[in-house]
Amino acid sequence: MKCVNEKIRNGHQVDMQLVNLKDRSSILALIVITLLFGLMLWPFYAAIFWATALAVLFWPIYERILSSMPRSPALASLLTIVACVLLVVVPLALVAISAAQEVVQLYDHLLGDGGSGIEARIHQAAMTAPPWLRAWLEWMGLNQLDGIRGNTVQILEQALQFIASHAVAVGQDTLRLAVSFTLMLYLLFFAFRDGTKVVDNLRDALPIERSYLGELGLRFENMVKATIKGSLMVAGIQGALGGVLFWLLGIQGAVLWGVVMAVLSLIPVLGAWLVWGPVALYLLATGEVAKAALMAAFGAGVIGLIDNILRPILVGKEARMPDYIVLLSTLGGISLFGLTGLVAGPVIAAFFMAAWSLFVARNTSGESSTPHASAESENSG
Repeated sequence: MKCVNEKIRNGHQVDMQLVNLKDRSSILALIVITLLFGLMLWPFYAAIFWATALAVLFWPIYERILSSMPRSPALASLLTIVACVLLVVVPLALVAISAAQEVVQLYDHLLGDGGSGIEARIHQAAMTAPPWLRAWLEWMGLNQLDGIRGNTVQILEQALQFIASHAVAVGQDTLRLAVSFTLMLYLLFFAFRDGTKVVDNLRDALPIERSYLGELGLRFENMVKATIKGSLMVAGIQGALGGVLFWLLGIQGAVLWGVVMAVLSLIPVLGAWLVWGPVALYLLATGEVAKAALMAAFGAGVIGLIDNILRPILVGKEARMPDYIVLLSTLGGISLFGLTGLVAGPVIAAFFMAAWSLFVARNTSGESSTPHASAESENSG
């Protein structure tokens, strides 16, 4: 009888080992297949990311449209995509086209004929500069016109060539851009129509508590909305105000410099002042004191304060990330994803912070409840 029990026990252990081995093999195969699938989709990361981001942002509009036609989710999805294109894609495309045209015009105007345009402007600035500015330039060792001209031409040439090269690259890669844009709209359609089902399937598939996933998803949604609205809307407003100011003051390339200010506003520490600051100094050096004063006052008093005024309203104190996290995530996102990283980096950082803050909060509440529970058991005993 004892031998029979040992055989049964040994057989049961062998069966358990085989089951564990099968489970581990299944998990390993699932991980490998998932990694291969993700690697296959990697070339389309930009389309997937923007489709997801736009679906999160425009979901309230989709729900409102769907409430008026509950039996036609496909039509509601199409109408939401039309609204998204009209509100976001078309304005950005028009701004991008205008900025690309101004790059070519500005390059020909300033750097044409060996930089004669820059030379004429520097010569004018040197002749009309106030005495104190000349003394300061001399003290800084910048009183030599040829040296200033050479350095300025080199800096502007490199900057404009960088912008122009990227614009040309985008123009030459029009087919790929069109395919990516079409794929984004295609994914966006299914994100609206089947988004709820996809989220439910993920909750069922992931080996995590549904309550935890629900809290994490809600916090991630709120932080993504706040991050995108707080970053893109504030940067867009700063760039628009800067472009209007440049246009009113008659500075060439107003749309281009507005776009540059908007992009720089996405990166902490940098900001729009890197554009309007040097222009204000140039206006001062050329004797246009009133324009220089207006540029400096509007840049510091309006454009510079937009971030401090609007961002807390759009983002809120709870969802706002520290500036150093935004800076590191933005630079890291750019290095990994290119221009998409300007938004993808902070969004990933927002998800990281949401996941860890929720994890810490749940562990802290669990630890704090343990002594209370033990005390209750002692009292009941």
